Amino acid sequence: MESLKERLRQAALDAGFTKMGVCRPDAIPDAAGRLDRFLEEGRHGQMAWMEARKHWRGDPATLWPEARSVVMLAEAYTPEHDPLEVLDEADRGAISVYAQGRDYHDVVKKRLKRVGRWLLEQEPEHEIKVFVDTAPVMEKPLAEAAGLGWQGKHTNLLGRDLGNWIFLGAIFTTVELEPDARETEHCGSCTRCLDICPTEAFPAPFQLDARRCISYLTIEHDGPVPEELRGKMGNRIYGCDDCLAICPWNKFAQEASDMRYLRTEGPPPLAELAELDDASFRRRFSGSPIKRIGVNRFLRNVLYAIGNSGDPSLLPSAEGLMGSEDATVAEAAAWAAARLRNRP
Repeated sequence: MESLKERLRQAALDAGFTKMGVCRPDAIPDAAGRLDRFLEEGRHGQMAWMEARKHWRGDPATLWPEARSVVMLAEAYTPEHDPLEVLDEADRGAISVYAQGRDYHDVVKKRLKRVGRWLLEQEPEHEIKVFVDTAPVMEKPLAEAAGLGWQGKHTNLLGRDLGNWIFLGAIFTTVELEPDARETEHCGSCTRCLDICPTEAFPAPFQLDARRCISYLTIEHDGPVPEELRGKMGNRIYGCDDCLAICPWNKFAQEASDMRYLRTEGPPPLAELAELDDASFRRRFSGSPIKRIGVNRFLRNVLYAIGNSGDPSLLPSAEGLMGSEDATVAEAAAWAAARLRNRP
């Protein structure tokens, strides 16, 4: 007869997950120290929530002391296109692959609850808690401890049978499950992910300075982006996939497990995006993680892309936002307009 863990694994696959692994809540003893060093060096930028909850983030066992097992689940969202191609289309906005379809938080959480309900049906006297990127849980170290993959030199999780286009979810439970073997690092001498980063956000292999990361700058950072970095952002208006897209392990990446993650249209024209107001922004990105950053931060990103485009036909789009009531948008518009006017 199959063990509970193996039946749980099958339930996870049936629910749409790509891979499952198990570890103990205390399986990442080095995480707290690594997090402390990251915070002490200020590499988290404006993400104050990382420091506010670092005691939970650094030690999952303190998040829910009754938990005995952590079930880590991976779900593939591998794109059908080359995410780097859009970088050559200067008049269009580059949006990170994960945000081109349905918000993964909603999809993954529903799957987690389905798997969790199955587990409780087998073990009704036990409890579970599910987490998808919205709680102080260090999913990547836990996923490595659970054998799903390893944190590469770009600090993202990747696996020999997964690639790195994966979402992670966690089920904490009071059920005792046999842990899987920890995965080891298989990056070797490859530095492609470090070399391709346009803003040099990796001080060293396996280290990230979020303050220079385009994903952080376009999503988490509030206010003007430092001018020294704006020109390096190119046409990336929400996130950045360069380090993920270049990874050689993606030749083993599995297909996206849900068609809702795949893009339904090509890269949007910057001129069209510059015309969005709050209402039209919310309508356009309903059901997308993009909506979370709000229209003003989004327009700021669009304007930086317009300024980097070198396309004089976009000058009216920049000038039209110079009178914005939002000071950051107005400043970005003036910067973009000046760049286009001074174009050789």
